[in-house]
Amino acid sequence: MPEIVIHGVASAAYLGLAWHFWNTRWRRAARAELRAWERAAILAPLALHAWLLYSGVFAAPALRFGFAQALSAMMFVGVALYWIEMLFYRLEGLEALVLPLAALAVPLPALFAGRPVEVQGGEFKLHLALAMIAYSLFVIAVLHAFLMAIVERHLHHKQAAVPAGLPPLLTLEQLLFRTIGVAFLFLTLTLATGMILTDVKFGRLLRFNHETVFAVLAWLTFAGLLLGRYAWGWRGRTALRWTLTGFVMILLANVGSAFVLEVILKRP
Repeated sequence: MPEIVIHGVASAAYLGLAWHFWNTRWRRAARAELRAWERAAILAPLALHAWLLYSGVFAAPALRFGFAQALSAMMFVGVALYWIEMLFYRLEGLEALVLPLAALAVPLPALFAGRPVEVQGGEFKLHLALAMIAYSLFVIAVLHAFLMAIVERHLHHKQAAVPAGLPPLLTLEQLLFRTIGVAFLFLTLTLATGMILTDVKFGRLLRFNHETVFAVLAWLTFAGLLLGRYAWGWRGRTALRWTLTGFVMILLANVGSAFVLEVILKRP
């Protein structure tokens, strides 16, 4: 079976589940916990997504990695983290947000092959894994922030549709900052391992390029957000603005620069 067809099957499965959750959690606002069959159904495209990433990226004869592989890996880890999170918290409504993003991301590696990676040792793969976990956690954080904004608008204006299974606003806020805190830890480890790899290859800890600049700006943004939270109690729209700003920096650091090189400049 052609590879693009398998990617299409995984994408269609994600989209079908997204439509199901949108119809049952948002349109009807059903007060229902995630059923066993729904939890199992999410695992099906997730497992297929994992196999596609492993066979197409990590098990390939020569490692190629670009914006498409980064987005696909981010959303795979994002869906996996959401699935684990739902074991402990009721977050009905998040499914209809994260699954369409995964559906868009999963076929991208079949369309864009990525760029060859020169450094392929265990240290680089550790750095790559840390980065994907960090970026995926920030995806979940942004979706939490989006849900918070909807709930806050509903409380003030009674207009926005809100899934009935969502926890209170304060609980969502605690989950947001808890997720950002863990993501910030992984981002710090990503920067640290990246500096070690850069020192080994180029003889210096940092290279002045787009990826480094935006990665450091993202780190500073989330460090400022966490400091503002614990020192001055930042919350609500302030937290949302800082979260979105930091996430944009994250995207520009990795996905954005790779997209420009591969698609716009067409550099191999």
